[in-house]
This record gives sequence, structure tokens and C-alpha cells, in this order.
Amino acid sequence: MTATRRGLTTAATNTPESLTHYKITLRRSAISLPESFKATLVSLGIHRRMQTVYHPHTPECAGKILKVKELVEVENVPVSAVRTKTEQRQERKAMRGYKVVRSTLS
Repeated sequence: MTATRRGLTTAATNTPESLTHYKITLRRSAISLPESFKATLVSLGIHRRMQTVYHPHTPECAGKILKVKELVEVENVPVSAVRTKTEQRQERKAMRGYKVVRSTLS
């Protein structure tokens, strides 16, 4: 089934994924803030600026985010956008600049 609106056709199978996780990035430091703010950041798994973590949508996580909302940037993302620490590190890693074609030893 397709629907036409303003000259655009969209198929019914192209439904976007549901947003199930928070992508939380620490933008401002917690220096000189009360210990409760620092403890909240630690409970979210954030230890340094510009660090990104992913958490599922839960009331507990939403409450923690609200407590430190001035320090963090939050995005809603689908499950397919959730990255592990290893995957995040690989995405930041620079290209090698060369490609090994074959070994000269064998």
C-alpha cells in the first residue's frame, strides 16, 4: 500500500524504527558541583567530557538525565544506532593510509 502526498510516494513498509534508547553525551564538566551531581553522572556511566553512553528508555534513567540536564546533551535513538564502546572507538579510529596486498615472506 502506498500513499501519495504532495507529489511524494511513500511505501507503508518504510516505517521508521521506534526510538528506544537515550544517547547521552557529557558536554559540561561537573567540577565544583555538589557530590550528588557527580554521583548521578557516575551512575549513568559518564566519567569525562564528550563521552557518550547509551541507555534504554526507563523512568530511572529519565530522572537521572533530568537531574544533570544542564550538563548533558540527550538524543533519542533506535536500537540500530546504539554503539558499544568498542564500536565507538573503531568509528573514531583513523584510516591506516595503506592496504596490505600480499605478504612478501610467503
